[in-house]
Amino acid sequence: MVIRVIIEREIAEGLEQYYEQTMKGLFDQLALAPGYLSGESLVDVRHSNRYVVITRWRSEDAWNRWLHSNKRQEMLGELRPFLLKDEKFTLLRQLHYQRMESETR
Repeated sequence: MVIRVIIEREIAEGLEQYYEQTMKGLFDQLALAPGYLSGESLVDVRHSNRYVVITRWRSEDAWNRWLHSNKRQEMLGELRPFLLKDEKFTLLRQLHYQRMESETR
C-alpha cells in the first residue's frame, strides 16, 4: 500500500538558504532509495524557516528501511546543524471511498 510521509522541520533563522541548497543534493540521493516514488519540499509562506517535505513510498516497510538506513543517517547529519529541534514525522495512507449503487442513480 502506497503511503505518504510528511516531515516537518524548523530551521534556525538565517540558515534557510543553506538548508535549501543542501536539500537539493539530498533529493538526488533520496530518489535512489528502494521504494521511493516521489517527493517535494515546501516552505511555509508566513514562516520562512518552517519546511515540510512530503514523500510517497511504495510501502511503510520501504519507508522504514530508508528511515533506518545508513544513507539517511548521513543525510540527516548534513541537515542537523540547521535544525532548531528534531524532525516531526507523520505517515499517511490514502482512504478509498466507494459510492453505493443507490447513490449513483
